[in-house]
Amino acid sequence: MHISEGVLSAPVVAAGWGAAIAGISVGLKKTPVQKLPETALVSAVLFLASLVHVPLGPSSIHLTMLGLAGILLGWSAVPALFIALLLQAMLCQFGGMLSLGINTTVMGTAALSAFGVRRLFPAGKSPRPLPADGAESAAAFAAGFTAVITGSALVTLSLFLSSKDLFSTAALMFAANLPLAVVEGIITAFCVLFLRRLLPQYVSGQTGI
Repeated sequence: MHISEGVLSAPVVAAGWGAAIAGISVGLKKTPVQKLPETALVSAVLFLASLVHVPLGPSSIHLTMLGLAGILLGWSAVPALFIALLLQAMLCQFGGMLSLGINTTVMGTAALSAFGVRRLFPAGKSPRPLPADGAESAAAFAAGFTAVITGSALVTLSLFLSSKDLFSTAALMFAANLPLAVVEGIITAFCVLFLRRLLPQYVSGQTGI
């Protein structure tokens, strides 16, 4: 979901930075000091997960793990994503410094949408062990799926608002991300079930620091 440098219009870039700064500020405020190691670990996972890219016009398709980040971190996912994206821009030339704001906004909003969807499920609200893993899997799958769809929709909107000529590219990118949404949903469900057995405190109803 990285948007390359020089693609978006100045107003969209500025709006992206404004939203990113606001989201990072809220995320940092909601991140207690004792949770910084977990936040840093998730940031590292986000950095590694998207190293393999399939180019598609001004953007690219890759695993995002935004659903898992939203479930584990909540608002803290926004500054975690900012650090991961900053390092990718500096070390790997993914995205760019000007587009860093909009990329943080897109992916941060996607992670927060996963966090919100997860909280809507009764399974995600209860800190007690579930009688079965079915509801937990459904909640995690929905969170991972929603994160990709939300991020793809925001990238599509950003491209469209920058130039009507980018509409076909935006539509293609959104369509190409539909299978990815299903894959991310499955991966998120698997990771949540694994963590629930190994480290249940991180995927209980109290998660989302």
